[in-house]
Amino acid sequence: MASEKDTQGATYDCENRAEESDQGQLLPPLPPTDNGREAWKYLIACFVVEALLWGFPVSFGVFQDYYSRQPEFEGDSNIPVIGTVATSLYFLGAPVAAPIVKRFRRFQRHMVVIGSIICVLSVLIASFVNSIPALIATQGALYGLGFLMLYMPLLFMLNEWFIKRRGFAYGVLYAGGGFSGVGLPFLLEWLLSSYGHKTTLRIVCIAQFVLVAPSLFFLRPRLPSSHHNNLHALDLRFLQNPLFWVFTVSNICQGLAYYFPPLYLPSYASDMGMSGTIGAMILAANNLATIFGQIGFGHLTDRCSNIHILVCISTLGASLSAFLLWGFCHHLATLVIFSIIWGITAGAYVVFWPKFGTMLSEDPQPVYSLMALGKGIGNIVTGPISAVLLTRSLSLGSYGLNKYEPAILFVGSLMLISSLAIVGWPIQRLMARRTDL
Repeated sequence: MASEKDTQGATYDCENRAEESDQGQLLPPLPPTDNGREAWKYLIACFVVEALLWGFPVSFGVFQDYYSRQPEFEGDSNIPVIGTVATSLYFLGAPVAAPIVKRFRRFQRHMVVIGSIICVLSVLIASFVNSIPALIATQGALYGLGFLMLYMPLLFMLNEWFIKRRGFAYGVLYAGGGFSGVGLPFLLEWLLSSYGHKTTLRIVCIAQFVLVAPSLFFLRPRLPSSHHNNLHALDLRFLQNPLFWVFTVSNICQGLAYYFPPLYLPSYASDMGMSGTIGAMILAANNLATIFGQIGFGHLTDRCSNIHILVCISTLGASLSAFLLWGFCHHLATLVIFSIIWGITAGAYVVFWPKFGTMLSEDPQPVYSLMALGKGIGNIVTGPISAVLLTRSLSLGSYGLNKYEPAILFVGSLMLISSLAIVGWPIQRLMARRTDL
């Protein structure tokens, strides 16, 4: 079953090309997929966009710390909402954006350009406002909408350029966010302390424009644009497939657990008596490890036909690292090791989404968008859940410093439940046998 569905997913672009031929258009030779020069240009451009435009909102913790110390914003409990809105709109809006992009595929490059412009302008506008609600509207909502507009067509076009090496391509794409997470927070912290948030936002705006604009030239679809809208009905038959629900439960549990360690590693280090610089370096190590995890597991999804084993390795490894390493972290070395293992294992999960899509449907984007929705839910509820879990007093000699024990048990247990996606393996084999009968 898996190989058959993968083949269908791999030929999706060929079917689109056939549609163009049926309309009587003369098609020039298409550039090669996967290893062609144009494909690599597209992938590198995607990496740059991911690093610059996604790396900025995921580094909001630096801004959050700065805003909370400013007299005009001090005591405002809505400061974290800025970053949550900016990062969550993409995840939550993906199921809505995916069918729209599919419906108007010939405008997907325009969407990327317009979305990029909105992101850059939102940062510029944010530099002129003076209240948290205005920052939520600009640095948060407007930026998030711009990124949603550019990112979904970016993924549609990526699926055209990479077929056999799609997992690797997605790994490289996502690694852009981890790459920026290694150094961008340090740069933003220095800019904020030296020039304040208004000047920093304007510098970010200029840098994004100067560095992203050349990349947009290479972000073009591989397949010819149709002069007719894509009127194919959205295929939701995968909702009847038990594997979809296995993957969905695994994905939601993983999303609920994933954000806790990156969010609280600096605080954990601080409670152990370490400086803020050490905490930032631990977080940078986590982001660096995520790069290797995403590219490595992405490559494995192209080579390994059994995605269930890879999902289990990723989530079970994350679960064990939380239970056995994070809980017993009383020294810097242990905390760094946990940070690296968490980045490699938990950080790689998103590269499985494209494989889920090709296994379950000829058009992988609806499946992908629903997986993004599940992760978005985790992104939103992490804050409220942490407020309930992190209420204990600090005790340096205890498991999880006592204060973090409930959070560690919560994270480890959810990752353990997520690893039960391995049950999809026998389900898939049973369904394949029934199909053969």
